[in-house]
Amino acid sequence: MAETAQAPKNVKFVITRQDDPQSSSYTEEFDLPYRPGMNVISALMEIQRNPVNAKGDNTVPVCWDSNCLEEVCGACSMVINGKPRQACAALIDNLEQPVRIEPMKTFPVVRDLVIDRSRMFNALKRVKAWIPIDGTYDLGPGPRMPEKKRQWAYELSKCMTCGVCLEACPNVNAKTDFIGPAAISQVRLFNAHPTGEMNAEERLEALMDDGGIDGCGNSQNCVAACPKGIPLTTSIAEINKQTTKHMFKRWLGV
Repeated sequence: MAETAQAPKNVKFVITRQDDPQSSSYTEEFDLPYRPGMNVISALMEIQRNPVNAKGDNTVPVCWDSNCLEEVCGACSMVINGKPRQACAALIDNLEQPVRIEPMKTFPVVRDLVIDRSRMFNALKRVKAWIPIDGTYDLGPGPRMPEKKRQWAYELSKCMTCGVCLEACPNVNAKTDFIGPAAISQVRLFNAHPTGEMNAEERLEALMDDGGIDGCGNSQNCVAACPKGIPLTTSIAEINKQTTKHMFKRWLGV
């Protein structure tokens, strides 16, 4: 008995697009042939190579950000089927169809799925999320960090500034200036560093200003959404304790 030939499988995408920051958003549908192992990024690449929508009309290729394609750089953050995540790690086999793709709403849209994450980077500048050094000459080996501290600090260092935690947080929006969970967690990381702790009070002061840690509503969405599994709520609790202690010391003039 001859085998019945199966019709080729297609994947439907509904993509939210925006021509420029001032334009209104709209949706456009695309039908792509299914390939085993394809992810959202490979689908966007296919649309870029052959920009024809589901109606058969030629269209402008969809714009998006990506870099490493292995969930390290954080550039390809977008909302996929209602969930903020990395497009490179979103396998089509695991997604419900139609696959709905939108830009993250917490950040201004530049074009289509490209967003401006300046809010997040400015927050990191505000808390001085770096280890200061005196010049560029060789300072020799730095102070050693205890292994127990190093282990949990390494987990915090996995942050790739993807912005997913800010997108998931209901307290980060256009109506607030809340600094967000990523910057708070980075304060914990750099305040634990043997060299970074020299600026610990300065970082805590930044989090005690308007839009600082008091803006957290403890929804815990951030830790659930983080693609790297960073213990963000643990960091927030620890920094809450540190800022409270610092506030009492300041009152007592210690």
